[in-house]
Amino acid sequence: MIEIKDLHKSYQMGSNSLHVLKGINFNVSEGEMVSIMGSSGSGKSTLLNILGMLDEADEGSYTLDGKPIKKLNEKVAAKYRNQFLGFIFQSFNLINYKSALDNVAMPLYYQGVKRAERTDKALHYLEKVGLAEWATHLPNELSGGQKQRVAIARALASDPKVLLADEPTGALDTKTSYGVMELIQGINDEGKTIIVVTHEDDIAHMTKRIVNLKDGVILDDSVVSQVRAVANAQNQ
Repeated sequence: MIEIKDLHKSYQMGSNSLHVLKGINFNVSEGEMVSIMGSSGSGKSTLLNILGMLDEADEGSYTLDGKPIKKLNEKVAAKYRNQFLGFIFQSFNLINYKSALDNVAMPLYYQGVKRAERTDKALHYLEKVGLAEWATHLPNELSGGQKQRVAIARALASDPKVLLADEPTGALDTKTSYGVMELIQGINDEGKTIIVVTHEDDIAHMTKRIVNLKDGVILDDSVVSQVRAVANAQNQ
């Protein structure tokens, strides 16, 4: 599903060049649930931005579902993002003046889906995350956990190949975090490929594989015994 080969990325900082990614090799198979861990400055956000087609590597290759991702103009990059990727952010990134339903339907609008079908699909995914009765509510009427569930429903609405979750529990308390991870694990159980960027060890162990980054290189890439979020929540 994802193939990264010898990826390098540097940023110009005044007269100096900061080498952020230093030859990353990284593959993700369809249906995997992988976490990327690393402290601030490790390169994990840069790697996620490249995976999300929000930035481009200087060297190396990135292939997504058989398509090489290189030198895309913004129109094509936006099309591929909408076709292949669903994003879940720490800060939810909901549109404050739109209802939960309209937020979830937004990716479908950009895909040219007609209003009636957009509404039906958005309601379906809100129901999937347990928020159908909150469809008409604005984000400021929702709790943090509910906002993240709306964001997950929005990410799923366009039926992406891969979900990219950037610190999806970073703004949530522990109990709510485990509830969100239980939902994400369920989505993975249905076959969706998921990559979670996190700095939280307990959240990483709720995935099935942990990739540790430090100073732009992969220190360790290990399959782990997945901790089920529902069991963890019950122990709180």
